[in-house]
Amino acid sequence: MPQQFIIIGTDDNAAPHFPEEILAQIAAGRIFSGGRRHRELVAPLLPPGAEWIDIVTPLDEVFRAYAPHPKIVVFASGDPLFFGFAATVRRRLPDAEIVVHPRFNSLQTLAHRIVMPYERMRIVSLTGRPWHEFDRALIEGCPQIGVLTDRTHTPAAIARRMLDYGYAGYTLHVGERLGGTSERIHRLSAEEAARGEFAAPNCLILEGAGRKRPFGIPDERFELLDGRARMITKMPVRLTALSLLDLNRRQVFWDVGFCTGSVSIEARLQFPHLHVHSFEIRPEGERLMQTNSRRFGAPGIETHIGDFLTADLGGTPAPDAVFIGGHGGRLDEMLQRIARVRAPDGAVVFNSVSEESLALFERSAEAAGMEITGRIALQVDRHNKIEILRAEPAREAGDGRPEPR
Repeated sequence: MPQQFIIIGTDDNAAPHFPEEILAQIAAGRIFSGGRRHRELVAPLLPPGAEWIDIVTPLDEVFRAYAPHPKIVVFASGDPLFFGFAATVRRRLPDAEIVVHPRFNSLQTLAHRIVMPYERMRIVSLTGRPWHEFDRALIEGCPQIGVLTDRTHTPAAIARRMLDYGYAGYTLHVGERLGGTSERIHRLSAEEAARGEFAAPNCLILEGAGRKRPFGIPDERFELLDGRARMITKMPVRLTALSLLDLNRRQVFWDVGFCTGSVSIEARLQFPHLHVHSFEIRPEGERLMQTNSRRFGAPGIETHIGDFLTADLGGTPAPDAVFIGGHGGRLDEMLQRIARVRAPDGAVVFNSVSEESLALFERSAEAAGMEITGRIALQVDRHNKIEILRAEPAREAGDGRPEPR
């Protein structure tokens, strides 16, 4: 018989109330599980002889403790299927029989407390997760963002990140210990929240407006490398280069030789779902990226300073889109390395400013097992004509790929 899990949602009420059906299931149980806080809340309801398994990380140990038992009653916060433990059980034990008794999740409860319709709320979990989806919601200008927090991603830390990147146009509704006797609700500006301290567990809802997202940032608005206007990929060129990468269907974008960060920032703002990793050999690049990404509201760009050819790429996700903005005369080596680590369908775009660099890219791409599948010639003002080239993994003839443009 499959292992059975009865997963019961709770709130922070010191004297939790459950319907008779759930009380009967608790009374009939022997093996119970949940967080230490849950154990304190439900201890008076457990039958004599009850055994308890704490849910703590690493979860592998928890599931090993579950293995000998045919039936386990689990207490979890709110709705166990809302970024909750029921989803974890389902993922780890797909054959298990799961019965869920939900409560309102914390964001629903907070919306109820402040009488806020929430059918259009963007939900983001920062509980044990990185900033990426939160940053995406900010960039996309979502008017209502519900955020699940943890002890690192606190309301104050979230507010500070918002202020760092110019997203001060939101009101923050913070709910502490919802459902318990020490419940508190706060309505704060980002500046006020950044200075605050909040009891855990908590969650928050952002309400308001983001900042305007330009389609193409004027070059003169960027902080430049030593003020050198020639060290930036011009706006029409970077937008055209990004269009050749078809970024709406990509996941991981690498900008190799980012200098001012203009291409990375443009990609992050126009395609907020992307995971952007930017590489620059000059140490000054770190300050430029920090300055410019904050200036234009582009959080979440991962910056790597040092020689790309010797950088440790082990923890960096494989790119399916790469822009080469600088190569230091080592384009062939660079393409060889990219070809070894890219996703199977990864595309590379390069801006050629001379016949020599055009020929070099074509030779180097072929040597790396790639072929030219797109090209656009462009001239901006009185600058030299630029050839924008896209290379993709070489395929057999007649595979249906469109002709190079």
